[in-house]
Amino acid sequence: MKINYIHSLFLDCNSISTDTRKVSQNNLFFALKGDNFNGNKFAKMALEKGAKYAIVDEAEYNTSSQTILVDDSLATLQALATYHRNYLNTPIIALTGSNGKTTTKELINATLSQKYNTTATVGNLNNHIGVPLTILSMTKETEIGIVEMGANHLKEIEFLCEIAKPDFGYITNFGKAHLEGFGGIEGVIKGKSELYKFLMDNDKHIFLNADDNLQKEKLNAYTKKIGFSKTDENYYNIISTNANPFVSLKADNVVINSNLIGEYNFTNICAAVIIAKHFNVDINSIKKGIENYVPTNNRSQIITKSTNKIILDAYNANPSSMKAALSNFENLSDSSKIVILGDMFELGSSSEEEHQEISNLIEKLNIQQAILVGEHFYKSTSNLDYIKRYESFEDLKEVFDSNSYKNATILIKGSRGMALERILDLL
Repeated sequence: MKINYIHSLFLDCNSISTDTRKVSQNNLFFALKGDNFNGNKFAKMALEKGAKYAIVDEAEYNTSSQTILVDDSLATLQALATYHRNYLNTPIIALTGSNGKTTTKELINATLSQKYNTTATVGNLNNHIGVPLTILSMTKETEIGIVEMGANHLKEIEFLCEIAKPDFGYITNFGKAHLEGFGGIEGVIKGKSELYKFLMDNDKHIFLNADDNLQKEKLNAYTKKIGFSKTDENYYNIISTNANPFVSLKADNVVINSNLIGEYNFTNICAAVIIAKHFNVDINSIKKGIENYVPTNNRSQIITKSTNKIILDAYNANPSSMKAALSNFENLSDSSKIVILGDMFELGSSSEEEHQEISNLIEKLNIQQAILVGEHFYKSTSNLDYIKRYESFEDLKEVFDSNSYKNATILIKGSRGMALERILDLL
């Protein structure tokens, strides 16, 4: 089946769907497969619910003029995305990194959308399915596309770049995330740098945090780089003015007051500033975009519950982001501070060491109490009685049933699988 024919069908539809629960009129349905499901079995249902066509890859489900049989539905989805990307020829910015990808993507979108019609990755749909879906959500009206790329093993970013073919790229950082899949921090650096390699091989532009010496060194000889720095006069200077708790900065002598907490969000904001400036968005529009952005979805949210102030950062966690969050929490001027931390996942053989390292770090902080929850944190040790450990969330619930917290500032952070936002209902 030729991809240009499938693209013509796609243009005749209003969107892509891969889930019959979300099918709407005139969708193009792709029957994808997973470990526990076979989308081919739902193709007929998708058509009955209003899909215009269904792409299937098993002959027995090719039952009508509205079904199109291909060799591999997923590979066809990916090839269709690349074909559509070339058809539109819209400038695409790709970003990856260990921490801060989604927040940075949202900030880039917030600033660029002040001037342009943008299409950006929704949520964190940043994998081999999410990236094609993002590209296929772009239309002729899209002036700039912003594509987030996630990875947990080598060659994944390389593969996503071949689908999206970005014109610009930014790496937030290299951190201790997905160590199990990457085989250690060197694997993380190599894997994330696949974005750099694609851009350099194709003579494209790279945005750079020039205060990150590792990234700066990797791009030392590359000329098509646009960077920001606090101190290096060879790059665009942005000054941090405050981070207690909200980050403020000064760019072009204009003060920008964000709704983001933590010094670690400074570089995320800087990336949005430098990228928007490259696309000729004026500084006051950049300021408006950043100041109007309010984090959601358990990412650095500040929530008030009764007399307590809660910093909810429970969307995800790895050793790098955990340390950054704790460092920022330590610097807050609040008097009564409590941390509730959940396990960090996908650390492989490094898990025990990394969880113990976080426990050791907590001992040095000026806080009133630390609550560590999860099988990995439960195995860590400490002689300090204000550090409590619970093996499961159910054990933790009993603690909240018998304790009340008042006038406290509480940091909640853990990997997505821990779902620590459930604590909000207990406070």
